[in-house]
Amino acid sequence: MKLLLIRHGHVEGVYPQRFRGRKEVPLTELGIRQAKATARRIAAQWRVDALYTSPMGRTIETGKAIGEVCGVEGGLLEGLIDFDYGAWSWRLLSEVEEEAPALFQRWFSAPQLVQIPSGDTLQELAARSADALRTMLSRHADETVVAVAHDSVNRALLLQLLDMPFSGYWRIAQDPCCINEIDIEDGQVHVRRINETGHLLGLDEDVSS
Repeated sequence: MKLLLIRHGHVEGVYPQRFRGRKEVPLTELGIRQAKATARRIAAQWRVDALYTSPMGRTIETGKAIGEVCGVEGGLLEGLIDFDYGAWSWRLLSEVEEEAPALFQRWFSAPQLVQIPSGDTLQELAARSADALRTMLSRHADETVVAVAHDSVNRALLLQLLDMPFSGYWRIAQDPCCINEIDIEDGQVHVRRINETGHLLGLDEDVSS
């Protein structure tokens, strides 16, 4: 299976950064342009056999743009749903840092040791995303699959595919509408690209489309 792992397009709360998680926020105008550009980039190089998204609106919207250009209909995979930030959901990072400085600092220095208040752990995120990956592998072993998910989900999957520990969570960048390409064949994993964003150059200045 070739897996094209995509992060959804730009949404409110990316800059300035908030703990978004399960908060439903639509793509911004920039995010819509990013999704369309990503669709064109994928269609130019790959023939897509299947498309999956997380059940959240911003990934569905991004996936719809890709599906329209690539000629595939998307399906939902619950295991691709975003990290649950619980009590931190939709709060500015600066607010959480002021309220809980020790836990906030630990989240960015040793995230594998943190339980977000009323929310997730990285271990729970990794288990869900691994289930989603196994589902895609079982259905599409010899096909090209696009999966549209979230920053956190993509990081968790890439850590597992690269045999990296959860402590490396922050070492992997995932920008809006980036492309990651992974080949999985006969139990062998080859990560061919991570956080590719060249197809998005200049979009933040383009307001005409």
